[in-house]
Amino acid sequence: MNPPLIRAMDMSHLNPESGAAERSRLVERGQRLEYFTIFWNSLEALAALISGFIAGSVALVAFGLDSLIEVTSGAALLWRLHQDANTLRRERAEKLTLRIVGSCFLMLSAYIGYDSLNSLLRREVPARSLPGIVIAVASLIAMPLMSRAKRRVGVGLGSVAMAADARQADFCTYLSGILLGGLVLNALFGLWWADPLAGLVMVPIIAKEGIAAWLGKSCCDNCQ
Repeated sequence: MNPPLIRAMDMSHLNPESGAAERSRLVERGQRLEYFTIFWNSLEALAALISGFIAGSVALVAFGLDSLIEVTSGAALLWRLHQDANTLRRERAEKLTLRIVGSCFLMLSAYIGYDSLNSLLRREVPARSLPGIVIAVASLIAMPLMSRAKRRVGVGLGSVAMAADARQADFCTYLSGILLGGLVLNALFGLWWADPLAGLVMVPIIAKEGIAAWLGKSCCDNCQ
């Protein structure tokens, strides 16, 4: 390790103000990311729900509901970030945010499981949905970028809640791929069962993440 780098590291330990300034910068960046999350997912939810109800697509409606959950998560994370300056409030906000996220995901997994099984048993054939395909592709592009940015903030702040929110963005990417596959198979080959089957594939993924968030367990590299 070269001497300038050693000196820089030593100065960071001796100057707590620089550490506080860096944390403040990360908090502000996290807040911007959450504001964008709320904006993006509100539009995504509106478009997905309208398209899903028109086409009768279980997977598309489920995707819209997942977007609403991400709006809820974004709002909870904003509140958590506003509590960051106070250590005790920060810890309480972390726990409450994770419980909120976990509860929402468990409810969502139950809804999708019921609705998907009901559609399979009733053989409800969804209409083809070009808008749904466009929504899925846009999400596949945006969500990995969002996840990466949130994960960096989470690691910098040592925030398990922020890491869970980054994981939600990863999860949304997986859902987008599953959704896209189901919609394309139905549009090209008329495989009506691909849509509710795609919904069923989402269920264990959502439930697993919900349980992990409820228990306060989240993927967070070097968060501790």
